[in-house]
Amino acid sequence: MKNEKAMFALSYGLFVLAAREGERDNGCIINTAMQVTVTPNRILFTVDKSNLTHDMVGETGLFTLSILSEEAGFGLFQRFGLRSGRNGDKFAGFAGAERGENGILRLTQGANAWISGRVVSTTDLGTHTLFLATVEDADLISAVPSLTYAYYQDHIKPKARQGAPSGQKRWVCRVCGYVYEGEELPEDFICPICKHPASDFELME
Repeated sequence: MKNEKAMFALSYGLFVLAAREGERDNGCIINTAMQVTVTPNRILFTVDKSNLTHDMVGETGLFTLSILSEEAGFGLFQRFGLRSGRNGDKFAGFAGAERGENGILRLTQGANAWISGRVVSTTDLGTHTLFLATVEDADLISAVPSLTYAYYQDHIKPKARQGAPSGQKRWVCRVCGYVYEGEELPEDFICPICKHPASDFELME
């Protein structure tokens, strides 16, 4: 049974999209999801094609969206990535999730609602795919406000330093907040979370 209050959390925010194919689970963070109709209850969301989760949703047609709350820690962004690669199981060893009725994992930590559904059509947007889906189940699990990108930038993403570093050098990605430690940041370094280059990093305190 759908909890309509969960749909309000879709109006803005960041989301962990999860999918399962065979015995393999995966997930990635997306920032575009919205309700488009009430009867039937349908949503739209877009996913970068570079994500393995994109292909899993396309193949199975099933997914779960966990709507992140302001209690989400930076560890979730390090694990799932804003534009993640195609290898590995992002849920491996992660205790903050449970399986829903459709067999797909949903977050139990750092989320205020989840929505599961089935894809009914897709639109190719070049680097991304737009998925139209029917909501089959939803629940509101917390009253904590949804996590906006502005809140992420101000309160969760590590802050860059204002001056010379002392001790071990650390650089932070201005896009997603990934932290690199070392004597020097390689010129050809690519952020493992959002895939942005070294030029998008700055020194931390």
